[in-house]
Amino acid sequence: MSMGVSTRDLNRTPALEPLVYRGGEQPLFAYLRQHAKERPDAPAIYWYGRVISWRELDAWSDKLASFLYELGVRQGDRVALYLQNCPQYHIAHYAIQKIGAVVGPCSPMFKEWELAYEVADLGAKVLVSSDLGYPVVSAVQKELAQHGRPLLDAVILTSYSDLLPAHPTLPLPEDLRFAPARYPNTYDLLGILSDSSVPPTPPEPAVDLDDVALLVYTSGTTGKPKGAMLTYRNALFKTAASAAANGIAPDDVFLAVMPMFHIAGMLMALNIPIYSGRPVVLLYRFDPETVLKAIEQYRCTWWYSTAPMNQAILDLPNLASYDLRSLRNNLCTSFGTQVTEALADAWRRATGGCALREAAYGLSETHTADTFMPADRVKWGTVGLPVHDTEIRIVDLDTGAELPAGSVGEIVIRGPGVFKGYWRRPEATAQTLQDGWLHTGDMGSLDEDGYLTFHGRFKEMIKVSGYSVFPEDVEGMLIRHPAVAQAAVVGVPDAKKGQSVKAFVVLRPDVKRKPSAETLRRWARDKMAPYKVPKEIVFRDALPASGTGKVLRRLLLEE
Repeated sequence: MSMGVSTRDLNRTPALEPLVYRGGEQPLFAYLRQHAKERPDAPAIYWYGRVISWRELDAWSDKLASFLYELGVRQGDRVALYLQNCPQYHIAHYAIQKIGAVVGPCSPMFKEWELAYEVADLGAKVLVSSDLGYPVVSAVQKELAQHGRPLLDAVILTSYSDLLPAHPTLPLPEDLRFAPARYPNTYDLLGILSDSSVPPTPPEPAVDLDDVALLVYTSGTTGKPKGAMLTYRNALFKTAASAAANGIAPDDVFLAVMPMFHIAGMLMALNIPIYSGRPVVLLYRFDPETVLKAIEQYRCTWWYSTAPMNQAILDLPNLASYDLRSLRNNLCTSFGTQVTEALADAWRRATGGCALREAAYGLSETHTADTFMPADRVKWGTVGLPVHDTEIRIVDLDTGAELPAGSVGEIVIRGPGVFKGYWRRPEATAQTLQDGWLHTGDMGSLDEDGYLTFHGRFKEMIKVSGYSVFPEDVEGMLIRHPAVAQAAVVGVPDAKKGQSVKAFVVLRPDVKRKPSAETLRRWARDKMAPYKVPKEIVFRDALPASGTGKVLRRLLLEE
């Protein structure tokens, strides 16, 4: 095949059989019900020694769905989730969708302004939060009231300790050690699940697979975070395609540590186990020793990780004392540290044969995982081949013309995973979705065998340890400091995190006491999620701008 071959011809993946849905084309919550009926007492979730069965998970999500319906939540309404990894996330996610409402996952690391923006943009009727997060939620309610925005109809709280066993079998993070806290004018999730006055099953709306089921906030190509409208079909397709491409065995046990509010963590920790009917060992957050104990204790066979996680485990002096031979598949994402053949070889030796490989290329607008890496045909440095029924092309950014194999251009995608558009952003939708193709704003190339290589981002979104950081978002918060007149944010390479945030700041001329960079960083740590806080702040007299006054971040990057 010559280098003149069009990328149009490189999207066939003969190794993939036609996609067959295990339980038919139905929403994933219907798969949950099916497992609860067929294997009610089998484990669905392991939570630090607590075993939650399929029957319990289905019944609890039904109960919460009924309660939400009694609160007035109806089909198409949005419900925000402000939770770290916990079984309550599973319960709330599927409860919302069981009544045809829309899940709005919010980063549990958000501070007041960040959460207020997404809750207001969602127009959320109800918010489900941890009790640890309630001080932020309370501040958000006041913020919304002050700006005349619609208030939440209700707040439902849960404690991360609520569903723990009396005698945990894995080390507990500090946040799981707190006794539950109750607040006035809120509802207690545990109380809802045990309330006999709440109907055990909710009304069942006529849910269409093409209805919006999820709003995940992302940058799109420009601007502040926008809600990507993902459907029941998007979620089902990507879950089924990822499971089929990577292979699921009848005895698989999943290990989940990636945050479930993030689209990749959601796919791997929430959706694939529900779809396949296999249990998931759920961890609140990553800790190397706890991961090793979990794999050994529960005989985990599957893990989705990032390369720094694997390296942290390989660096443990007592690694050889753990039995990791049950682990067969380790899909891994390059965040800061690359997934290399050397890392895979070291991991294989440490685990007694587990295959570690790059997980996928994907983005929120496609419910992620647009590619997969065949275990028997790994190409290091690439992100694999397109999954079922998914076309990937490389086009010239300026002309839109399709480029030949080996050329670097914009990655565009077409397939059943592509979203419906941005929530209440028709202009941004029109820019991103063109003739059925999603224009990603990412640079890539396809080789002669159809493997995709990701080269970087045309757009200015910053990726810090895998988290999306939107320049306008951070800039908008920085200029709320009384001493700041202007701010521009760019991403710079970071050996550990992939990228870190660098801010260029112009102070107000009338400021009597100018803050230092460290003072401003301390202020930022109180106002925004940790991954958004600028690692470096540079003061300037002015920022480079176009003739229309638009700040030119590319010039700052070039510096």
